[in-house]
Amino acid sequence: MTGRGRVLVLALVIDALLGEPPGWTHPVVWMGRVLTWLDAHAPARVRSRVAYGAVVALGVPFLWGWVAGALGRRLPGVVGQAVVLTPTFAGRSLLLAGRLVEADLELGRIVEARNALRALVSRPTALLDEAQMSSAAIESLAENFVDSWLAPLALYALGGLPWAYAYRAANTADAMWGYHNQRYEYLGKTAARLDDALNLVPARVGALLLVMLAPDRNGAFKIWRADARRTQSPNAGHTMAAAAGGLGVRLEKPGEYVLNASGADPTPRDIQRARRLVRRAMVAAAALCVLARR
Repeated sequence: MTGRGRVLVLALVIDALLGEPPGWTHPVVWMGRVLTWLDAHAPARVRSRVAYGAVVALGVPFLWGWVAGALGRRLPGVVGQAVVLTPTFAGRSLLLAGRLVEADLELGRIVEARNALRALVSRPTALLDEAQMSSAAIESLAENFVDSWLAPLALYALGGLPWAYAYRAANTADAMWGYHNQRYEYLGKTAARLDDALNLVPARVGALLLVMLAPDRNGAFKIWRADARRTQSPNAGHTMAAAAGGLGVRLEKPGEYVLNASGADPTPRDIQRARRLVRRAMVAAAALCVLARR
């Protein structure tokens, strides 16, 4: 196994045992702070905002990739590089966030479940009922299987720490700026397009893994083909549709999309099934990335 393969294995172990580092040390937190500062200093004119947003969307990932590469050269050992790599993905934290929503719903703690769900989704949660919260949790588990796991691992396997950090910075920029509203329609345009491009292949590979590992593979494949393009995002619908079909549940974001419309309304039990499916897909994705570096 190559040095990069050993680094990846150790980073996976660290994430499984410890999860993400404290917030004040987390690179994604610092990425967010940089983007918040840049947002506050953005120009007001539309054309200027488009150009400014493009420079930020391309420049911030490049700079984080450069910093990660420089840090990796200063920490040549497997342990040091694994510690630096681990914050670029978040398998344990993603599954735990889903488990917390599931547990609160099972105990009938609706208010607590709505609060816990905010760690997974950006949509308003105050008016969501049990089925809608279960749906949102399953959707997020399926979508973030790509953003928080498959894509950064694959990019590390292909290009090392610079690629993993560049991806994480680009994905963070999209998460913060990639909205169709008055503030970010022009400022976040390039960030959204770049994130779409980076996730184009990982999203489809992730959907294929979910199809192969789903309880109902035929249903997963059928709904993946039928509903993958129903979401506004060109990528998120692939894994969400595969999960909806594979679990036999209806996933809906009110006013925006419905996936597997004939499926049953999801319950907290289905969040558990989704966590198990995503966990299996995570193991498969990690194994493929490690094997790629043998």
